[in-house]
Amino acid sequence: MSSKRPTLSLTQASSYNASRYHVPANPSNLRNSRGPSSSPDDIRSSHEVHRPHLGDEGIHSFTANDASAHSDQSDIQFDGGIQQPSKLNAHTHLLHLKRHSLCGPGPCNHGTFSPHPRPRINDENSLSEPGDYFGSIYEGSIGNSKRAASSNTHEVFGDAVADGVLGEGERSKLSTAQWSARKHGTRNERMIASEYGRYLVYYFPFANWIRQYKWSYLQGDIVAALTMASFYIPMSLSYASNLGHIPPINGLYSFVFNPFVYALFGSCPQMVVGPEAAGSLLLGTVVKDSVERGHSGDDDDVLNAQIAGVVTGMAGAVIFVAGLTRLGFLDSVLSRPFLRGFISAIGFVILVDQLIPEMGLAQRAKEVGNVSHGSSLDKMIFLVQNAVFSHGLTCGVAFGSFGIIMVLREMKRRLQPRYPSVAYIPDRFIVVVLSALIAWKCGLDKQGLLILGDVKPKTGAPFPAHWPFQVSHMRHVREAMGTSFLIALLGFFESSVAAKSLGGGEGKHGEGLQGMSLSANRELVALGVANIVGSLFMALPAFGGYGRSKVNASTGGRTPMSSILLSLITIICVVFLLPYFYYIPKAVLSSMISVVAWSLIEECPHDIRFFYSIGGWSELALMFLIFTATIFYSLPLGIAIGIGLSIVSVIKHSTRPRMQILGRVPGTRHFENAEESPDRLEFIEGCLIVKIPEPLTFANTGDLKNRLHRLELYGTTTAHPAMPRVRSPEHNKNVIFDIHGVTGLDGSGTQVLSEIVDSYVLRGVRVFFCRVPSKRSQVYRLMDRSGIVEKIGGPRHFVQSVDEALRMTELEHLSEHFRDHPEEGGV
Repeated sequence: MSSKRPTLSLTQASSYNASRYHVPANPSNLRNSRGPSSSPDDIRSSHEVHRPHLGDEGIHSFTANDASAHSDQSDIQFDGGIQQPSKLNAHTHLLHLKRHSLCGPGPCNHGTFSPHPRPRINDENSLSEPGDYFGSIYEGSIGNSKRAASSNTHEVFGDAVADGVLGEGERSKLSTAQWSARKHGTRNERMIASEYGRYLVYYFPFANWIRQYKWSYLQGDIVAALTMASFYIPMSLSYASNLGHIPPINGLYSFVFNPFVYALFGSCPQMVVGPEAAGSLLLGTVVKDSVERGHSGDDDDVLNAQIAGVVTGMAGAVIFVAGLTRLGFLDSVLSRPFLRGFISAIGFVILVDQLIPEMGLAQRAKEVGNVSHGSSLDKMIFLVQNAVFSHGLTCGVAFGSFGIIMVLREMKRRLQPRYPSVAYIPDRFIVVVLSALIAWKCGLDKQGLLILGDVKPKTGAPFPAHWPFQVSHMRHVREAMGTSFLIALLGFFESSVAAKSLGGGEGKHGEGLQGMSLSANRELVALGVANIVGSLFMALPAFGGYGRSKVNASTGGRTPMSSILLSLITIICVVFLLPYFYYIPKAVLSSMISVVAWSLIEECPHDIRFFYSIGGWSELALMFLIFTATIFYSLPLGIAIGIGLSIVSVIKHSTRPRMQILGRVPGTRHFENAEESPDRLEFIEGCLIVKIPEPLTFANTGDLKNRLHRLELYGTTTAHPAMPRVRSPEHNKNVIFDIHGVTGLDGSGTQVLSEIVDSYVLRGVRVFFCRVPSKRSQVYRLMDRSGIVEKIGGPRHFVQSVDEALRMTELEHLSEHFRDHPEEGGV
């Protein structure tokens, strides 16, 4: 098919009769509209010469100036492409103001509702080559391919690697920092020379904050470290022994190494990493599965600790690789209903699990068999059937400790707004110390109360190291793969929430650390390194906790030094204070975990009320499904269902095209989504105006043809395909695509779009594209290379606005009419 369409001569246009031209029943004067010009003179000198307009009778009329301007031309050529003036003049003075617009110096290419693309100006203030924007190459430029490849290398690997290791620095282009410095007139060569030092500070934050550390910070950091140690060292013992099913001392290792490593690499100064209930419980499921399969035994503390090291190391490796590959967006994969349902289910599972040791039924559960490996429903049935065998003293100590901690917790919550210093009271530490003293003085261990006993490493060394990824542990690696991935994902999500709530630690008046910018990818690397180091010592998985970090910030911790001091305090406990842990009652440790489990559940009613108030039935169904699957069957099933449904939801959201049919707001040149308010919009006869507000990729173009066909038949994408056709084919003679939101296009999307254009051309439908980002953009280049530009009639079918496209439909119609009826043209 020829790429050129017939053009309209001046004599034909002037003699055309309006009665023979199809005019809409309710003309909206849409085609009278014009784009903004630089000055009133431009309207006369530019628009009237190059763009014919409608006269009073609804036809195109031309002025004498038009005729004189085109006296030497036999036909009028209307090119709807983006005009690119070669030089500036007085009427385009605003474009000369150093091009410091909000959209950058080049054509706008960043959103659906952003301003129209503006022509590129080449003047003395412009960059020497197209696509040079603040030291990088514009993603849509057609510039030197070598420079584009260099820019991609810098984007992926960073300036230091691309310039230094790959040797691209002096041979191809300056780095981003050097380019920016020279572009803005900075002559500080010392700053440019210290670029590698800045990268070191950025990727190794310890080198940044240690130079800013002041003695005034030390008091708050010491108090915060002591407070956290009093709270969470007993908790780590509980997590290891009761949830992880490993020796208690391995819980202490999580506070020895992980906070210290994170203080070196982490980007959030006030966040403190440590073991969490959810991660410890998931690790415990791997240990119990290994015991159930006969790969280890309940009393084989050494092998169970090594399995814990494998799980922690795999979780650290997963999150470390995710940081290197810049997958910091993974915290958005899991939806809020999934997290709330899953975390609430974990809280319920922990609460039921701890009732067995709190009631003194641990030995009875071993005698019955398969209780510790059963579901929460099986454990609740066991508790009801064996309640008569419970130990009275153990129940009294456990439930009494739980009640005291809950009362003190509520009192602190209510008093803290008036008396902030109550946050410093280590209520749980006091309960643990007093219970240990009472058990020691009264000899409660001789009355049947189980105590912690010796807390020592089995090898004799205080910090035994063991490489987790040995050949003999490969079967544990296979068993723990899925669980380790979930531990990493949940841990990073909670760390992300904590980091975003705390910020970079600058303080209200800038009195904190400066230059500590948060980065999700650097957080992944820091957490990954911390857990890999912890796995060498068979520690529990450790991530940033929101509650623990808030305690650190509220008790005076300002810098990562509080995490280092916490590690030092834990080392002192491991080396010197382990004998004093002997008389800590296990029932008290279980009650402390029950308090944590209660805190995981108590936020669920708020979310349920919220989703119920807004009619979020799908969210409520997801929460209920995950909760019931976890409670009545198993934790892995709840995990699988939750992750599976979340991934399906993400895929469904990303693959669904979001096309809109547009209608004109009466009396304006503004077009809106006609499906939202069809009664107040005007529809243009013979035209289908389609807006595509998103990039077109392989993910969302699979169903593009079907949804576009629905727009042709029904004028909406929500109509059921079984309905009869309600939109006449006459309204689809011209199809206008508003693709300003199509900021990206891949090969699959180009192929689908080309097939759509082919089908329209075969049916004799005119196709126009308006608000293309730029002729230099990747979108236009792919459309040109695929033949779309030629198929629809050349660049003049790419216009700047919808109303200009509507004017072009009239011109095309007139041209075709006179081509078919030359006798009506006149002479």
